[in-house]
Amino acid sequence: MADFVVAIDQGTTSTRCMLFDHEGKEVGKYQLEHEQIMPKPGWVEHNPVEIWDRTRSVVQSAINNKMITASDIAALGITNQRETAVVWNRRTGRPYYNAIVWQDTRTDRIASALEREGKGDVIRQKAGIPPATYFSAGKIQWILENVPGARADAEAGDAIFGNTDSWLLWNLTGGEKHVTDVTNASRTMLMNLETLDWDDELLSFFDIPRQMLPEILPSSDPQQYGHTRGTGPFDGEIAITGDLGDQQAAMVGQVCLDPGEAKNTYGTGNFLLLNTGTQLVRSANGLLSTVCYQFGDQPPVYALEGSIAVTGSAVQWLRDQLRIIGSAAESESLARQVNDSGGVYFVPAFSGLFAPYWRSDARGAIVGLSRFNTAAHIARATLESICYQSRDVVEAMEADSGVHLDVLKVDGGITANSLCMQLQADVLGVDVSKPVVAETTALGAAYAAGLGVGFWSGPDQLRHHWHEDARWTPSSSEADREAGYAQWKKAVTRTLDWVDVT
Repeated sequence: MADFVVAIDQGTTSTRCMLFDHEGKEVGKYQLEHEQIMPKPGWVEHNPVEIWDRTRSVVQSAINNKMITASDIAALGITNQRETAVVWNRRTGRPYYNAIVWQDTRTDRIASALEREGKGDVIRQKAGIPPATYFSAGKIQWILENVPGARADAEAGDAIFGNTDSWLLWNLTGGEKHVTDVTNASRTMLMNLETLDWDDELLSFFDIPRQMLPEILPSSDPQQYGHTRGTGPFDGEIAITGDLGDQQAAMVGQVCLDPGEAKNTYGTGNFLLLNTGTQLVRSANGLLSTVCYQFGDQPPVYALEGSIAVTGSAVQWLRDQLRIIGSAAESESLARQVNDSGGVYFVPAFSGLFAPYWRSDARGAIVGLSRFNTAAHIARATLESICYQSRDVVEAMEADSGVHLDVLKVDGGITANSLCMQLQADVLGVDVSKPVVAETTALGAAYAAGLGVGFWSGPDQLRHHWHEDARWTPSSSEADREAGYAQWKKAVTRTLDWVDVT
């Protein structure tokens, strides 16, 4: 019997391949970064060919380092950066343009026009999300309108679209499968949340030919995703049985499988999801309604989501642009040199503000500076900004659902920063809990794939695998917590109406 399930985690800044055993423990991993291409202010792109090359490399390195073969692998699961749009030619396999990343804001005028034309409420009702630069549909429209030949090829059935999961699945299967899952499809502004199918009215809003789009499948499926080609990076045929957008994968990895359970993933951005069960809850407070997962022929499970554009990438900005730290880990040691932020607030609205504000006109601001302040204060304010943005989402989530969090499960790279996690507990006033397996996104993709082939028996076995590694308890007073949050809200107002998106 095969001893491992493999997950490919194609993220915003890197791609990794991870191996998990029957206990859900990480037994192998390899990771490579890819280039962040920023040709204009607000534009963020990736090279799809580079992503595929990196994927092949991390797979080969991970399995070679573990000295295993395809016969040792029970199944493969995919997880990916959502909303990042790739359009390629189904005959040649060549992309028409770079992947337009979820952070990219070039489609702000498309989103604004949808609102002016009264189409925004239709999109919210059908897709569960607002017109915004974040989602895939506007990016597809931009490529069709701006890349020579793309529109004609799309109408001829040659130009096809996918988020990066579809791009990898297409390549892994040698071009046999043009597919995606319900969680990725729910991030396009094109899928009806109730029918789980592409919606013709929504397609018409963006003038996107239906034949461009991949087939929508459950997140865990034992047959329809196909197999890796024998000449591919696994050097053998492996069943592909799981596919989830990264934040939904983290929900599965954190075993947030019951209504009312929530997690916060700290990556390039932050993504806080609350499981609402089979009930589709529509937000009145700036959150997204989305598909959480669907296992096989079971009904879909939904979630409320608060998406934050810039959190971990703000720390990268300190490293790469301001150069006040040499590595992301140094943000903690630098911030610990001071007891507070010295009145400094940093609102990293580099790509506008996502949930719960949805203001593409916002831009980043550091406020409250005086000559007293140092690089340490800016570093601490950066960590605090991650926590305050998460509180914005928690406040909206509690208003929508009536659920008051007693504990917040956390995962992702920044959870290694103990100071940031303590600040998060202080800002929220609730305990923060981190699991032993921090790479819950990849683990969730592995779980979905393993469930599809019986590698794991079901949710109860997955719950048995979850173990707490660390917990942070609030240490600040309620008065200090509320005063700090009030100043944060004031700082947010300083970022608004900065660019013209009409």
